[in-house]
Amino acid sequence: MSDERPEKPLPELRASDADRDRVVERLRDAVAEGRLDMEEFEERLEAAYKSRTYAELEPLTRDLPAEPMPMPASSPVPAAFVSGSAWPARIGGTGTSATAVAVMSGFQRKGRWTVPARFDAVAFWGGGELDLREADFAQREVVINCVAIMGGIQITVPPGVEVDVRGFGLMGAFDQRDSPGPAQPGAPRVVVTGFAFWGGVEIKVKAPKLPPGTPPRKEL
Repeated sequence: MSDERPEKPLPELRASDADRDRVVERLRDAVAEGRLDMEEFEERLEAAYKSRTYAELEPLTRDLPAEPMPMPASSPVPAAFVSGSAWPARIGGTGTSATAVAVMSGFQRKGRWTVPARFDAVAFWGGGELDLREADFAQREVVINCVAIMGGIQITVPPGVEVDVRGFGLMGAFDQRDSPGPAQPGAPRVVVTGFAFWGGVEIKVKAPKLPPGTPPRKEL
């Protein structure tokens, strides 16, 4: 009896981080080739990081060629989006704002903005959203300090960003359900600290709607 493993992994076998990374890289190539739009890429990327077996990973690239095609010079998606090399250009500068407070109300930071070295967010009987997917970062490591009292704060980061959750919950929680995957070279590190009482802080991972480094569209 041979103990050699089959050429193709059995569907029920558990997938490794390396297996998920290979699928993610193929999906990024597919965006650059124009085979997937950003909405499809975002959905498949989220599914890839949540996959636990080969059976869950395989459908994500089933309709894509096995090997990526060379990316033409006129490709609408910058090569930096595929390689992650745009990160150094997004680190440095002055923070757009350093605080956000919601008292029986809400706050939102999204789109193109610069995250300062330390950002304080407070939600009391209210809610807030911090979307970092298209943001720049004042420095390589930033701290987001959250205080959620009978309220909630949602933080959305793009894949490849290192996230370190250190917050404390009392009848509340700091919840990071999604894995951002392996940290990309040069990507920032986001440290989430703070306190939640009868409230919660949720960290989500979603792909950016625009490739990193894309300038804002001018209104005609």
